[in-house]
Amino acid sequence: MPSQTISSAETPSGKGAGDENFPVGSFLISRRLRPHVVSYYAFARAIDDIADNGELSSQEKLKRLGGFEAAIEGHETDPAYAKAHDIAGRLEMLGITKRHCLDLVSAFKQDALKGRYRDWQELMDYCDRSAAPVGRFLLDLHGENKLAYKYSDALCKALQVINHLQDCRQDYLNLDRVYLPGDWMAKEGAADCELSAPAASPGLLAVIRRAVVQTAILMDTARQLPRLLGDRRLAMESEVIVRIALKLCHELATRDPVAERVELTRFQFLACGAAGIASTIKARRRD
Repeated sequence: MPSQTISSAETPSGKGAGDENFPVGSFLISRRLRPHVVSYYAFARAIDDIADNGELSSQEKLKRLGGFEAAIEGHETDPAYAKAHDIAGRLEMLGITKRHCLDLVSAFKQDALKGRYRDWQELMDYCDRSAAPVGRFLLDLHGENKLAYKYSDALCKALQVINHLQDCRQDYLNLDRVYLPGDWMAKEGAADCELSAPAASPGLLAVIRRAVVQTAILMDTARQLPRLLGDRRLAMESEVIVRIALKLCHELATRDPVAERVELTRFQFLACGAAGIASTIKARRRD
């Protein structure tokens, strides 16, 4: 991906598309559309980095995120929010709603203030704004039917929970955030401080496993997405991401994300990619 200028409002973490669990703007996306995906990701990365910056106060985070929000709305012209200006211009040109950006800002503002979730439903409300807009943007960018939102939302929310589980220890230690439902923790007698232990306690592991089960339910819906898409290249990308998510669910169901970073090996990642592309090509030929 092309480099993006870093503005004074940003607090770059050093993370990029290559650090994600799934391909971002990969070769599977049409070359014509890829710059728009790069712009959207750059905006999302910039505001996510602000929300996750341990050096900034909550109020400073809200101030900077508010600037990005105002820039998306067209009320802020400061070049410090260049990434917001760039994607806002593209959305206007493409006729795509700004809601896909504003919802992300809403979620990351919440991250600046909130570190615990009462139950699964409350967590899903967060994921509706922190993850689902990404899939919806991609669907709209490709001119897909909005009926596919249901399936894209399920995939994006599953990916968000997977990421929360992978980072559960670091999120607690570095940001004092726990994305595990509080009612589940209470039922299992698990305490937040157990996330700092060398390994998960039986109670904490039970909560993690329950989250994996709920994520698998999301994936039952999400796995239908690729066959519903009209764009063949987007269908391939979606099938690859579905397979990556399913593999990560399997890994998280059998390993301890408190004791180790649970992620796919390069071979597993590439195998999911190859299988996803081959499966989509085969299915499209049958159709």
